[in-house]
Amino acid sequence: MYKGKKVIVVLPAYNAALTLEQTYHEIPFDLVDEVILCDDASKDNTSELAKKIGIQHVIVHEQNKGYGGNQKTLYNKALELGGDIVIMLHPDYQYTPKLLPAMINIIGEDLYPVVLGSRILGKGALLGGMPMYKYIANRLLTFSQNMLVNYKLSEYHTGYRAFSKEVLTSINYNENSDDFVFDNEMLSQIIYAGFHIAEVTCPTKYFEEASSINFSRSVRYGLGVLRVSFNHFLQRTGLVKLPMYQKPKPL
Repeated sequence: MYKGKKVIVVLPAYNAALTLEQTYHEIPFDLVDEVILCDDASKDNTSELAKKIGIQHVIVHEQNKGYGGNQKTLYNKALELGGDIVIMLHPDYQYTPKLLPAMINIIGEDLYPVVLGSRILGKGALLGGMPMYKYIANRLLTFSQNMLVNYKLSEYHTGYRAFSKEVLTSINYNENSDDFVFDNEMLSQIIYAGFHIAEVTCPTKYFEEASSINFSRSVRYGLGVLRVSFNHFLQRTGLVKLPMYQKPKPL
């Protein structure tokens, strides 16, 4: 725990057997109380390995529900277990678990209710091998998003995120997409609800075993991001009322 607050790390997993153990063993268990892994119908032995190395809660989707669907399962379970600070860490070792203490501290000290590990602050993305087309798309999308949602972040596309319980119970994330655009919908909801977001510089690694989406899916993701941003603009200006921005029903 951190000052009486229960800390839970959630791992959205898909074919993560090659990198899971390395990721798990770098988690600081002097601060982290429980780990939840959701195996989204992997074709390898991710779930079996997760149980073998001692992960307390292993959930298996019999059918693939997508990246967003995986996160919904994880956050719902974390809240069910009484998590006060919930951190999403990808088990593909693209993001270092060594930043967990800093992220836990920021939320645990009530400085910010949300923390993002940013690959863009500094030069972590390019030094870590992010393809140039993804870097340029990230910068263009982030500029557009900052303008449309009336906020300022260095990037909206990191998969390294920490949330307080208050944030997760205040936004309607179960209404979001089951695909990769879930992450952007969640940030849109958080900003619309008035929560402030901290960012910490995060090194990242691009290598063969790390998960990544191909060019065509990247284009689809980019179009989805723009749709979310325009919807946010319409919502905050009162032109529409969308279900995703309404208060969630109790679980």
